[in-house]
Amino acid sequence: MGNYSAVTEFFLVGLSQYPELQFCLFVLCLIMYMIILLGNSLLIIISILDSRLQTPMYFFLGNLSFLDICYTSSSILSMLVMFVSERKSISFIGCALQMVVSLGLGSTECVLLAVMAYDRYVAICNPLRYPLIMNRVLYVHMAAWSWITGTLNSLVQTALIMVLTFCGNNVIDHLTCEILALLKLICSDITINVLIMTVASIVLLMIPLLLIFISYVFILSSILRINSAQGRKKAFSTCSAHLTVVILFYGSALFMYMKPKSKDTKASDEIIGLSYGVVTPMLNPIIYSLRNKEVKEAMKKVLSRHLHQWKSERT
Repeated sequence: MGNYSAVTEFFLVGLSQYPELQFCLFVLCLIMYMIILLGNSLLIIISILDSRLQTPMYFFLGNLSFLDICYTSSSILSMLVMFVSERKSISFIGCALQMVVSLGLGSTECVLLAVMAYDRYVAICNPLRYPLIMNRVLYVHMAAWSWITGTLNSLVQTALIMVLTFCGNNVIDHLTCEILALLKLICSDITINVLIMTVASIVLLMIPLLLIFISYVFILSSILRINSAQGRKKAFSTCSAHLTVVILFYGSALFMYMKPKSKDTKASDEIIGLSYGVVTPMLNPIIYSLRNKEVKEAMKKVLSRHLHQWKSERT
């Protein structure tokens, strides 16, 4: 072991090999961030104001929307500064905070999507017992444990990384303080870190994905047994939005954390990281509003009410 100077800041140089695209990326990410804030905030507001949406499904959707706002905000604000700034640096503490927040929220979303799949399973496969099974105490506890699980995973992994010795090279070849990019700068033995990360990936990625798959096998089986074509269409429409979000989220997450080492390429990591952190949260409210009749009607109701109030104030 040599003597290594303490790292006090990191330089984020993701996509810096394309300087001509920096301003375009800034504008694009800023527009997507505004859509994320507007779309997800609107979903949260209508789920609170509309009494028809005060159900477990929309309670979980409100949690997902709030999570997406926080997850994107934890990284995109510094990313926007990096795109237009000459000095693309972040402090050691700032990097640790960014990693603990983004990793925690990403882990929480993995569990929350599995919880939402279970909710759809009960609603479609056991509709008569749904109010009894998915009572308020149960669904609030399920959401709470999703947040607790993600937070604990993030705190443990971040703490184990930040106490290790860095080699003096403080250049992170990524857009954010992402855990895999940070591991490449460490000189100490990272066997324990890799082991814990692998276990966490299995527990928080593979197991929830398996539970989602099993839930949808039963859901599909129940939908096919519905005699009415209208009933089948309604049942499928309540699940299609969630299934689309699952595919987008888990597709990028599995690529990031479960791909073989030989497939490790800088450009793909940065593009998938941008999709994982910005594009997916932007699409979530769009998907739910387009694929869900109740959400569309609630949005029209809320918007028309506010428009009527605005016209009344003008007159």
